[in-house]
Amino acid sequence: MPVQKLDGSGRRILVIDDDLAIRVLLQAVLKRMKFDVELAEDGAAGLEKIEKDSAYDLILLDLMMPRLNGYEFIDRIGERHPEHRPHIIVFTAAGKRGVEKIPPNAVCNSILKPFDLDTFIGIIGECLSRSHPSRSEPSTQSAG
Repeated sequence: MPVQKLDGSGRRILVIDDDLAIRVLLQAVLKRMKFDVELAEDGAAGLEKIEKDSAYDLILLDLMMPRLNGYEFIDRIGERHPEHRPHIIVFTAAGKRGVEKIPPNAVCNSILKPFDLDTFIGIIGECLSRSHPSRSEPSTQSAG
């Protein structure tokens, strides 16, 4: 799905990644599509933002981060917000083995780094258009 075809008006996304370049890139792309974007440098900072305001439509989550990694984040979000858990898309350089460690139904989808932006935007659109529960097995996609 081309970037211009997805309208994020009224939707909030939290990007959690320890790589500043990834956060800035995703923020720029998502804001161009009219999403309200918040950034967090690791899972601990992401949880703090969710504790203050959990009204996110989607969380874009890296798995490998300092302080609180993506796996720990997924566990904690499931414990603290089981009734209104935002969709989560995991992106990682850890490969398919890393994604296979995620519990079933915990994430909406996953994509391996480096990823093609159009493919990634397509996954965002798919996740935003469905309701929970998430897929029982995330489909790991890699492009680019």
